[in-house]
Amino acid sequence: MEAKKQLFIDFEFTMAENKMNPEGFFPEIIEAGVVKVERGKIKETFSTFVKPRFFPKLTERCKRFLEITQEQVDNGLSFSELVHLLRKLSFGEETMIVTWGNMDMKVLRHNCKEHGLPFPIAGTEIDLSMEYKKFFGDRNQTGLWKAVEEYGKKGIGKHHRALDDALTTFNIFKLIEKDKQYLLKPKPLTIGERIDLTKLWQKQAT
Repeated sequence: MEAKKQLFIDFEFTMAENKMNPEGFFPEIIEAGVVKVERGKIKETFSTFVKPRFFPKLTERCKRFLEITQEQVDNGLSFSELVHLLRKLSFGEETMIVTWGNMDMKVLRHNCKEHGLPFPIAGTEIDLSMEYKKFFGDRNQTGLWKAVEEYGKKGIGKHHRALDDALTTFNIFKLIEKDKQYLLKPKPLTIGERIDLTKLWQKQAT
């Protein structure tokens, strides 16, 4: 899963008032957090609220769960502006797009379709929650912050804040990659590494 250029992305979405979505309802992106990484180092971070177009009024359930206000999203970017910025942040085809779960990319694609806009990011998409599940042999998918706690770490900032979750995803990505290195077979030592040649030469010189 090694790549030199990555985008770690997290979105928060609108929610229906109850778990039974009304007819025609679909989740819209209302907050975006992106961490742009190159060669393992954070190059740029991006965070914004996004104004929903099709279901502009947030439900009480949504505001309560995300601790977000109507005013925050009303003052956010339009979805088309978000798409434009995501396109600018992308590295192109060589981008690895990393999310925790598969909903972020699904909702982004559906929102693009509803707005009549092209999908803005090219590259390889990685669901890190599935990588985590396979790596540790878990039966069920683990929540982002629970996964971090299982590493004995803490998430960054506040859960369900888009940029904080994107940064937390980046951190757990690094932890998983580090653990994978321990499973790799060590390279065989060269003769020079097995023998201290300086001592051997000293013995021959005496």
